[in-house]
Amino acid sequence: MENKKRIGQAFWAALPVTTPIFAGFMFIGAAYGLYASAEGFSFCWPVIMAIVIFGGSLEFVTVSMLLSPFAPLQTFILAFAIQMRHLFYGLSMLERY
Repeated sequence: MENKKRIGQAFWAALPVTTPIFAGFMFIGAAYGLYASAEGFSFCWPVIMAIVIFGGSLEFVTVSMLLSPFAPLQTFILAFAIQMRHLFYGLSMLERY
């Protein structure tokens, strides 16, 4: 019971700080869903891509890559280049963790 109380306190303490971030993610997610829907994808595909793809900017590019002719090497290079920014984010946090 004590653990649930601590989790509840942590939740209510974090809620005001994380609400603006959540609102931003909701706006970007809705924009992505509308974009994918306008390009002809059903509701389930943007949801699956949002779960599987780590970076949000790659999700927008994925829609056009899936609609273009099959080019696996170019797709890999583009996806790697877009997601490479996370390597630099990790390097900047190396000493901290």
